[in-house]
Amino acid sequence: MGAKLAGPGGGKTIEQNSEINVTPFVDIMLVLLIIFMVAAPLATVSIRLDLPPPNPTPTTEPEEPVYITIQESGSLFIADQQTTIETLAVDVCAALGGGAACREERLFIRADAEVKYNEFMTVMNTLQENGFFKVGLLNEDIT
Repeated sequence: MGAKLAGPGGGKTIEQNSEINVTPFVDIMLVLLIIFMVAAPLATVSIRLDLPPPNPTPTTEPEEPVYITIQESGSLFIADQQTTIETLAVDVCAALGGGAACREERLFIRADAEVKYNEFMTVMNTLQENGFFKVGLLNEDIT
């Protein structure tokens, strides 16, 4: 707490000074600023990144995905070829190039807006029963 002496008039009254002394506060803030400025560069962490070369040469061209289309009438198409639910797995494997790795490729299923849920799930279940687990679903905007 500080005190204030009387002015040049020579009065003997002593008043209480209620103003905040900010000098110690500024001193502490300057010391903290210096500490943070010294410590900040030490806090950076360097991470080693293995970036690809700037101009990679394309290895192979990506293959065209296989689309299974379900029409409103219940017809199934793989690309442009019509198929049935009984031969769906064989036809999909043939469209993917055959071999044992055909079940590892991703398929895309698209259906008309009016296709019944039961027909759609029949196709999905048939694919899963035959080992096709990488299936993507496509929809089209109906506006």
